[in-house]
Amino acid sequence: MPPKVKITKEEIVKAALELLRRDGDAAVNARNIAASLGCSTQPIFSNFATMESLQQAALEAAYDFYLHFLQNEAEKGTYPVYKAYGMAYIRFAKEERELFKRLFMCDRRGADLSPTADFVASVEYIVKNNDVTQETAERMHLEMWAFVHGVATMQATSFLELDEELISRMQTDVYQGLRARHTAKEEQS
Repeated sequence: MPPKVKITKEEIVKAALELLRRDGDAAVNARNIAASLGCSTQPIFSNFATMESLQQAALEAAYDFYLHFLQNEAEKGTYPVYKAYGMAYIRFAKEERELFKRLFMCDRRGADLSPTADFVASVEYIVKNNDVTQETAERMHLEMWAFVHGVATMQATSFLELDEELISRMQTDVYQGLRARHTAKEEQS
């Protein structure tokens, strides 16, 4: 009798992530994951006590995928780092619609809302490059992120198609306006 093929926890999470990317949150269930792996549901429940724990692992993998996406954009050097993050966030929304919706267009009540790695890096960049306080940088980033998130949401939902050049110019305009307003406030203090 040939040995059974062992399905690893990593393979299950990878399959769940691919389903999430392609078909959205509702597709991430034991039956669909098993079908994509060519196995029964038994390996899934041998590796994960509950579907909630598997869905959480898939969500963590999705966030890691997103961070890698941001980093790749920043490393291209097409834009300054902070702008590259905004441009990547918007491009992620357009290219990875289902992941974007699951990560950034969901009810977050009761979720851990402590600052994420990308938020912390963005605030540090603003402090360093604008000679402002941590508090001012956090406000600037929150205001900038609200703009970028709005554009990204329009891209993710196909509400409005904007080309990359226009998005880049708009992002620069908003950033420069915020920068002028907040640095002037810092000087007056």
